[in-house]
Amino acid sequence: MLKNILPRGRSRSLNRTQKAAIAGVGTLGAAAVALTAVPASGQSTTSEAAPTAKVEYSTKQIKDVDADVTGRLAGASQKVAAIDAKKEAASNKATTAKKAVEKHETKKSTSRSAERTEVKKAAKSYPDNLDGWIREARAILSKHDIPGTYDGIHRNIIRESSGNPKAINDWDINAINGIPSKGLLQVIPPTFKAYHVPGTSWDIYDPVANIAAACNYAADKYGTMDNVDSAY
Repeated sequence: MLKNILPRGRSRSLNRTQKAAIAGVGTLGAAAVALTAVPASGQSTTSEAAPTAKVEYSTKQIKDVDADVTGRLAGASQKVAAIDAKKEAASNKATTAKKAVEKHETKKSTSRSAERTEVKKAAKSYPDNLDGWIREARAILSKHDIPGTYDGIHRNIIRESSGNPKAINDWDINAINGIPSKGLLQVIPPTFKAYHVPGTSWDIYDPVANIAAACNYAADKYGTMDNVDSAY
């Protein structure tokens, strides 16, 4: 077989290169024979990669998980919304209550201010003289339903003190007994204390307080100061 590879008419002697080529071919042939001689039941030293099995995917569980997660998120969102709603309601309630208190306090403050203004105006509306004292005393008396006309009060003041709010009697029986009559309508201290009218001074020489107490006493003893024409 090997000799067929040599050209005809050429020398049968081989040089070194040709011998090496022939040896290589022989070795390759032997190897080929050895590989084909491995029995079918034999275990080959070489192996092929196992075919990849087809994987089947299911979305059922994933869908269930998605639904569960979505439901939980929705529930959490509802709880957060409910908490926020309660906080907002509480805040609104607190704000409303605060506004109500502020409104009430403002109203009270305005009312007190109006009362002070009214009292101040009332005080300024009466002159500090006999005419003003009588008119102011009558305004107070009317609040307590104590009678007494302007003329009746004025007439008795002129007779008793001539219109002097500091007048004092130091010679009559009351003075002898140590309780002299004092003020515009000559009232003794015990009578002034017993018939003092609320809203007036406790000073017996105060003209308005003196008139009010005297008219209150006269109303109790005589029906009204108008019925008094002499010492009473």
